[in-house]
Amino acid sequence: MPDAERKRAVAGAESIGRIPTGINGFDQVAMGGVPTGRPTLLTGTTGSGKTIFATEFLARGITKYDQPGVFVTFEEAPEEIRRNFASLGFWIEQWEAEGKWAFVDAGYSESEERFVIGAYDFGALTARIEHAVRRTGATRVVLDSLGAVFARFADTGVIRREIHRLTSALKALGVTSIITAERNSEYDGVSRYYVEEFVADNVIILRNVLVAERRRRTVEVVKFRGAMHRTGEWLFTIDPSDGFVVIPLAFLGSAPGPSSTNRVSSGIPGLDEMCGGGFYQDAVVLLSGPSGIGKTLSTLKFLEAGAAAGERCLAFTFDETRAQVLRGSAGWGIDLADMEERGLLYLVCDYPEMASLEDYFIRIRRAVVEFQPQRVAIDSLSALERIGTPRALLDLVIALGAVVRQRSITTLLTSAPISRFAAEQTPSIARELSSLTDVTIALRYYQTAGTIQRAVAVLQNRASAHDEAVRNVTIDADGMHVGDPVVLLDSPDSVGMDRPGSGFTGDDV
Repeated sequence: MPDAERKRAVAGAESIGRIPTGINGFDQVAMGGVPTGRPTLLTGTTGSGKTIFATEFLARGITKYDQPGVFVTFEEAPEEIRRNFASLGFWIEQWEAEGKWAFVDAGYSESEERFVIGAYDFGALTARIEHAVRRTGATRVVLDSLGAVFARFADTGVIRREIHRLTSALKALGVTSIITAERNSEYDGVSRYYVEEFVADNVIILRNVLVAERRRRTVEVVKFRGAMHRTGEWLFTIDPSDGFVVIPLAFLGSAPGPSSTNRVSSGIPGLDEMCGGGFYQDAVVLLSGPSGIGKTLSTLKFLEAGAAAGERCLAFTFDETRAQVLRGSAGWGIDLADMEERGLLYLVCDYPEMASLEDYFIRIRRAVVEFQPQRVAIDSLSALERIGTPRALLDLVIALGAVVRQRSITTLLTSAPISRFAAEQTPSIARELSSLTDVTIALRYYQTAGTIQRAVAVLQNRASAHDEAVRNVTIDADGMHVGDPVVLLDSPDSVGMDRPGSGFTGDDV
């Protein structure tokens, strides 16, 4: 396409008006919202979240933009919709009383003879919708779901013609509409009858895919006719308080706080020295290392240092019960229970399998908002790999980074290291995470003179000088100590730090 033609196409796309949905994160995917005055087809399999998305489109329109809406239901009775969505804080009955919300109940009735195959009266339905729009002054309309009607038509040609009639009527009313429809499977066609998407101006797909015995919900904008949008699938969750939430885009629009030049202690003096005097107050720190190397001890010292400075600390630990965490911390002379009693610690101990990855992010974010900590620790991200894909875990960390940086919270994340011989399709999350963090620290074992030793290196410390030496680490009853640089003996039982698979390399994370 010539440059001039391309510029005209972009200008035309940008000239199409947008109406923000108000749904957490979706307007970032849609680059401002859905095109104004046009119908959008929303498809998905059972349980993908179509009705929640559509209902929230109307609810956010009322609460955020004072735009009334009309809900046309073909299956659920209005009473059920009112009851089901009260749990999300959608007070539909109140909005109806205020004239901001109207139902058009187009559900099946055995007493109505017109409900026979091929004889559904779309003209009467259009008249009812128009009356509700005029009465409320609605700018938003939802139709949920067309599948209940089109199941009565045997000819897909009739279905396509009737969809065209319906969408044309909605355009003539000047409303922005969401029309839901079912799909047969997650990746086989866009819609059930394979014609709906060719009539609608805009198409959005919701998916609810089973991956490694876990459900993963995603949203994809397939097309916005004449308007730009982000491509690909985006992870989302449905939260009892926040509703439909697209991760991580729901949290990336928030402006971060000013960069801090204040330093805070890691709780390990030698590590503070290696990092140029401690971590910056708003730093996100990744500490990687194999089992038993000292990751949890480092986390405990990080929390203890925060409490000693009078800072509130939020900690999520996985794979250990609360009793085990308290016992382990007591062994190092760290009284977490006392920190909790003084209001300086909010500790959550859980097994990853108790919830989904998206749910854990929502829990962490809510705890950050409500507890308002100065420090956050998560030990460890590797445990969360069991319940989500690497892409989903990266999305979680990206979103978490946006949340903590906005509030200048010092954050410590621990993870297992990369296996250099792991299959390419299953890399450790640590390598990807290192590019998202401000400080990257690696703890490793190495073998020399017939003994196993520990070592630490600061691989990255953005905007700050740091010690580039690989230093010995010892752990005793007083905690973790950072010592002199590592000196390897040139003997048959020595293992060099740069030898593959056995030690510490510069590209290890």
